[in-house]
Amino acid sequence: MSERCTEVDGWVAHWLLDHHRVRIMLVGNESETQRLFSAAVLAAAPDLAEMRERFPKLSELWDAIRREYWAEFFTAQENSRGTI
Repeated sequence: MSERCTEVDGWVAHWLLDHHRVRIMLVGNESETQRLFSAAVLAAAPDLAEMRERFPKLSELWDAIRREYWAEFFTAQENSRGTI
């Protein structure tokens, strides 16, 4: 699993794909030293839907992560198709 990083309006989220689920590992604001959220292990990391419920004001960040997820998903699907 490789960690991804998404940034919107100074907010940064580090996330991983876990069997087609987005798991949020860390969320912070570039202008602040304290993190808004951090998960030490993947098993404790909430998915994108849970983070959207917990922090609705960061909807633009969650939307950007969702777009990146789907872009990667469709690229992987296209690359996995065999030729006839």
